[in-house]
Amino acid sequence: MTPVAVPKEDKDSHATMTAEELKKLQLDGNATNEEKKDELDGDEDEDDEEDENLQAGGTSEGKKKKKKKKSKKKKVVQSAPPRVAVSKLFKNGVYPVGEEQEYKNDNISRISSAEKKELERLTHEDPETTYTSVRRAAEVHRQVRQYAQQNIKPGMTMTEIAEMIEDGTRALVEENGLESGIGFPTGLSVNEVAAHYTPNAGDTKILQKGDVMKVDFGVHVKGRIVDSAFTLNFEPTYDTLLEAVKAATDAGIREAGIDVRLCEIGDAVQEVMESYEVEVGGKIYPVKAIANLNGHSIAPYSIHGGHDGISGKSVPIVKMHGSQRDETKMEEGEYYAIETFGSTGRGRVIEQKNFGTLPFCRRYLDRIGEKNYLLALNTLVKEGLVDDHPPLVDPEPGCMTAQYEHTILLRPTVKEVVTRGTDY
Repeated sequence: MTPVAVPKEDKDSHATMTAEELKKLQLDGNATNEEKKDELDGDEDEDDEEDENLQAGGTSEGKKKKKKKKSKKKKVVQSAPPRVAVSKLFKNGVYPVGEEQEYKNDNISRISSAEKKELERLTHEDPETTYTSVRRAAEVHRQVRQYAQQNIKPGMTMTEIAEMIEDGTRALVEENGLESGIGFPTGLSVNEVAAHYTPNAGDTKILQKGDVMKVDFGVHVKGRIVDSAFTLNFEPTYDTLLEAVKAATDAGIREAGIDVRLCEIGDAVQEVMESYEVEVGGKIYPVKAIANLNGHSIAPYSIHGGHDGISGKSVPIVKMHGSQRDETKMEEGEYYAIETFGSTGRGRVIEQKNFGTLPFCRRYLDRIGEKNYLLALNTLVKEGLVDDHPPLVDPEPGCMTAQYEHTILLRPTVKEVVTRGTDY
């Protein structure tokens, strides 16, 4: 080996070292430097230990305690089933922004308008109009539905499925009366039932492998309601039906915007929806948009947009003609539920009263211990003080229906699909 000269430290120290010995010395030095770095990066609590030692009569010149490395705080993650409030996951109170889409035609310049950007900033900073509330509600919806999509299986009862969704919603939104909570009872409409079915006490209905189930649930924060729905199937027969309805909903969202006439959205939805066909058992069924179901505006604490005696706006999902065409325009700052329904049957629904379900759901009265309320509740309905929403059914025997829905916000600069996720 070739010896390597080492500089003199003093007149009495002379040494020669091999290359391997020098390398070891350098490594040892690096290790020492790393130890020093660890000491500098130590937790503030460890500095407190030294202060306490001095207060107890110790000196900084004394033998120092070996300091431990700073322990990393564990990141808060969602549980399964979901029970961790989203406010604990987003501690800074900033929730994900939904999908942003630019406006079209005369409103395309809004995205770069300094005036509109300033208006948007002021709107967001105002506690009464802030976008934080609806984005928090949307994040709750995304996390709850992600778990539901992974865990809803044939063989479960409708009540089990509804409670899975609603228990998760209550926990993640930190349910607190009018401050935050469930937007409306969970809809679990199966097969020919297109909407408004929710299980009540004594319901024994079980989800089957061949079923097509619409899952529609809402979340609110400070009255800002998100309304979003998806459809589940467990074998591929009706995959094309689901694809058609999802594509039609996306078409409606693309068409929507400030100054867009409501009837124009129906034109776009029906054109896409009815370009699909479903083959079942060798027979072809055209997919039809359900003509007497609509999307709707959403106002604070009002799922269908009505407020101060003014009715909300309805968003058609079929092309209207003549005097039926609603030329009403969408306006800046409005919230909408863009929802579409498709059917392999007649493309129209009727009320089926014998299901015996109501909008705020009898199951909720059972949950808080109320009993013997049916007579009084029916009286309120007859007097018009409570609106009933019976399940809506396509009467064509053997038909299937599907639904997809998103909540959108018409911000001054862009359209935000607040409930958009990686799933739909």
